[in-house]
Amino acid sequence: MKDYGPTSIGVKIGEPEPDRKYRKSKRNKSVIILKLTLVLLSIIIFIPILFANNAKNDSLVYKVYQVNIQEEIAPPLWHLTQKAFTEAHKKHYDLILIHMNTYGGLVDIADSIRTVILNSDIPVYVLIDNNAASAGALISIACDSIYMVEGANIGAATVVSQTGEAMPDKYQSYMRSMMRSTAEATGRNPEIAQAMVDPRIVIPKVIDSGRVLTFTTSEAIKNHFCQAKVSGIKDIFNRLGIKEYDIHKQEIKASDRIIRILVNPMISGILIMLIVGGLYFELQSPGIGFPLAAALLAAVLYFAPLYIEGLVEHWEIIIFFVGIVLLAIEIFVVPGFGFFGISGIILILASLSLAMVDNVGIHFTLSNVNAIIFALIVVSTSSLIGLVGAYYISKKVFDYNSKFKLALNKTQRREEGYGIDLLAYQSVIGERGHAYTVLRPSGKIKIGSEIFDAVSLTSFIEQGEEIEVVSYENAQLIVRKI
Repeated sequence: MKDYGPTSIGVKIGEPEPDRKYRKSKRNKSVIILKLTLVLLSIIIFIPILFANNAKNDSLVYKVYQVNIQEEIAPPLWHLTQKAFTEAHKKHYDLILIHMNTYGGLVDIADSIRTVILNSDIPVYVLIDNNAASAGALISIACDSIYMVEGANIGAATVVSQTGEAMPDKYQSYMRSMMRSTAEATGRNPEIAQAMVDPRIVIPKVIDSGRVLTFTTSEAIKNHFCQAKVSGIKDIFNRLGIKEYDIHKQEIKASDRIIRILVNPMISGILIMLIVGGLYFELQSPGIGFPLAAALLAAVLYFAPLYIEGLVEHWEIIIFFVGIVLLAIEIFVVPGFGFFGISGIILILASLSLAMVDNVGIHFTLSNVNAIIFALIVVSTSSLIGLVGAYYISKKVFDYNSKFKLALNKTQRREEGYGIDLLAYQSVIGERGHAYTVLRPSGKIKIGSEIFDAVSLTSFIEQGEEIEVVSYENAQLIVRKI
């Protein structure tokens, strides 16, 4: 019987044992690599999906920025509103919600807020919680959606003076135009909007002639000036079907509070009084002292917050200091009071007035003109009070009977040695001598053994150079170099 050698089941006849082990090991490594590849692919595919789902869940939370307009519409409010809209756009909020309750205020400030709302990339809603009168109505109409609580009102936007009297028609015309253009921009009836300004406008079934239009909540809804009557902010989002939302209320920092105080027209008036009064008081006293420091500090406190707020531009500050320089030239250089003094006063008053008005360059609208008139009244009144006050105080302080003892209480008599010997000065006219000190252009000269005060006629004279006395004026000898 033929012997074929040892065999075993599952083993290829004639294949060496080491080769079989190598092929098996290679097969196991391939399986492991395949499994690792599948795991990595799973990670690469599913992790971005997981993050996307998380981001999607986060985006479901509606981000709302709340701005409160519950005071007079004035420069302090414009400062906060401007900051609020900037922050809301920077942090990509989904909605800006204005919570309003105001009787109105300055037209130019309302116009600035209206413009910011109309140019906003973020939808702006307003909740009128009782009142949106006058300038408040203009701001409300600029918003994308208006909601009102029960018993709220919107309208009565006639332009009035500080005493409450209606301004001339050219002012009403401009306000009507702003109300119309704002209503057109937000898809509301422009005729109704201007009827809130002009009592002569008649709209059948809406307003009769002779009355300025003001809507209640139900009337505003009926005439499409209000989306719905709500009980509060939560009710707005319930109606919109927004369940998850986060409201961020504007935070008023300590610096904002200080700026709000300083830009108040009353505080601005006090600072103007200190500026004008300090300058006058300084001119009445010798040297440079506390009054000038107080005036400069008041100027910084006046211009700095307005500059931060964006009301003041560089050129307005520049013309203020140019006015100061011109006034100083008039007082210290040019005798009398003429062109430089008058120009300086005009520039100072113009700068202080324009600083209170929001404008771009030297371009002004009619609302700016109204604000300028108001600013001129504030500046003029404050300046007058400052001058009168400084005059009164200077009289009290520098009077020789004053308890502050800042003025001499003794008369300097000539017979007691005060004054100069006029005859001695006049007797040396035509005499020659030499410069006892440097004359640049004033100094002292020596003629014989006597020393006199003198002023050079044409140029500086060095010490020791020979001179000749030409004339005598203002207690000084006029000399020229030989």
